[in-house]
Amino acid sequence: MQAITQFRFGGPDVLEVTDIDQPTPLATEVLIAVCAAGLNPVDAAVRSGTFPILGPPPFILGWDLSGVVTDVVPGVNRFAVGDEVYGMPMFPRPAGTYAEFAAAPSRQLAANPAPWTTCTQRRCRWPG
Repeated sequence: MQAITQFRFGGPDVLEVTDIDQPTPLATEVLIAVCAAGLNPVDAAVRSGTFPILGPPPFILGWDLSGVVTDVVPGVNRFAVGDEVYGMPMFPRPAGTYAEFAAAPSRQLAANPAPWTTCTQRRCRWPG
């Protein structure tokens, strides 16, 4: 899968599209095909090194996401494959939502409201 990774602190020019392994959801987590990732002031502060809560690079930024559940581990009963979800999982731990897929705790996600279901109506396109 592709992700936007950074290998040093700096401005937006430090962000690179890279190929990485798809995350494997742990107990209580679901795997999400990310349709949209939010950009927040904290992302810029972490990227620049002003607020280094993720430690030194390399890492994948991003906490806010909207997407479609593609895998559910045994024991998770809040969502099923195909459900559209959104949330801000893991903060302040790494969530890595600047990627095609993200694993997140099911309790930190919510179902997209019915009129706000756009993920399955269009395919996300990654650069490169």
